[in-house]
Amino acid sequence: MKTIQGPALFLAQFAGDEAPFNDWNGITKWAADCGYKGVQVPSWDARFIDLKKAATSKDYCDEFQGQAAANGVTVTELSTHLQGQLVAVNPAYDTAFDGFADPSVHGDPKARQAWAVDQVKLALTASQNMGLTGMASFSGALAWPYIYPWPQRPAGLVEAAFDELAARWRPILDHAEDCGVDVCYEIHPGEDLHDGVTFEMFLERLDGHARCNMLYDPSHYVLQCLDYLDNIDIYKDRIKMFHVKDAEFNPTGRQGVYGGYQPWVDRAGRFRSLGDGQVDFAAIFSKMAANDFAGWAVVEWECCLKHPEDGAREGAQFVKDHIIRVTERAFDDFAGGAVDDATNRKMLGI
Repeated sequence: MKTIQGPALFLAQFAGDEAPFNDWNGITKWAADCGYKGVQVPSWDARFIDLKKAATSKDYCDEFQGQAAANGVTVTELSTHLQGQLVAVNPAYDTAFDGFADPSVHGDPKARQAWAVDQVKLALTASQNMGLTGMASFSGALAWPYIYPWPQRPAGLVEAAFDELAARWRPILDHAEDCGVDVCYEIHPGEDLHDGVTFEMFLERLDGHARCNMLYDPSHYVLQCLDYLDNIDIYKDRIKMFHVKDAEFNPTGRQGVYGGYQPWVDRAGRFRSLGDGQVDFAAIFSKMAANDFAGWAVVEWECCLKHPEDGAREGAQFVKDHIIRVTERAFDDFAGGAVDDATNRKMLGI
């Protein structure tokens, strides 16, 4: 068995315009001071990383990682959540998602998609230059507006959407193969890959592509009322990344999964800081250990109540307390005797 690595912190939610959250040196020092051993890097944030330079210069990557190491943390993965989202955008979201892209492609969906594909490929190459084995991302969504439709979906609509989604991602995944890096899709509402069934639909169209994998985040499963423990066993061979994020679901007679268009604090389903929600992390870390997950436990802070800096510091200790240092021997080894075929046959009477 393998011991999970951590704690690490996803930096996206902490980036800001004030020190220490506005540059690479400052935020890595702060993360280490909070008790983290690693950081997951939002590749779209130029305050932290020059993605193009990282994809073209090994020296730059060495300096980038070296500064993090000098401050006490390692780079665990790069994230392309925002760029991956733009690989596939339903026209209903064109205006909303333009803000994720470079201004030069705003208002031009085809140019925006091409820019996004290039960005994801750059991040894969940069990951290779850094010796990383996985990259976090979103799949994007073409079918999401029809998740619970009225009137009913026309026959073939979802199939056409997934055919197109797979066609857009296949060349990216082929580049990932060339780089030796897994694309780990966060299974997430708002994406066409939002549960196990949709992941399987996608994977089937990719002929089981080896670089198509999962980022496991139980909080999104709590809010869907999905069995997040069973999910680990079903997809253990595809789960290559782990966001440690808590959530709670408290339905009432007035609202349930859809939340009634309410702000986060008033929804039945809410993200919470670690330990404040309903996720059974003791069971999750046990399953991860039993299934030989050797990646990082990466805290993603998203809480509708608690201050992010408090959530970050508490989260580092929370993960430390939950990581299972796996045993190298069985607890009953002391009672064992010599093992040989003759003895076994004798005990069986054969």
